[in-house]
Amino acid sequence: MQRRFMKSISFFLIFSFMLLDFTVQKAKAEMIDTGSIVTMAKQENTRARVISFLERQDVQQAMELQGVAAEEARQRVAALSDAELMQIAQAMDQLPAGGDGLGAIIGAALLIFIVLLITDIAGLTHVFSFVNHRR
Repeated sequence: MQRRFMKSISFFLIFSFMLLDFTVQKAKAEMIDTGSIVTMAKQENTRARVISFLERQDVQQAMELQGVAAEEARQRVAALSDAELMQIAQAMDQLPAGGDGLGAIIGAALLIFIVLLITDIAGLTHVFSFVNHRR
């Protein structure tokens, strides 16, 4: 009886080993060109930029006004293809910088002041009384 039991176990083990796959997978090592690495880095950077844009408080408030939850927007960004992300990043680059225009007004006034000061020092105009004119 023991011999019969051992014979059935042996057949079972032989059959089990025959089902195993002992093939060896070959490793593929190739050179990666710089362009593909730069492209991958840009894609990762673009996705991070879009997500960080969505995490801004003012953007989240604007999305909530439109009825879009912040978590839902993050999930949608994660599902976007690389081409769609590049389009969004290009649109973000074309958006005007924040602010109410006060910086532009101050910059323009400062530029005008410097131009008038230089022309006053050169003697072309007489706008400022604190500039000494040689006559």
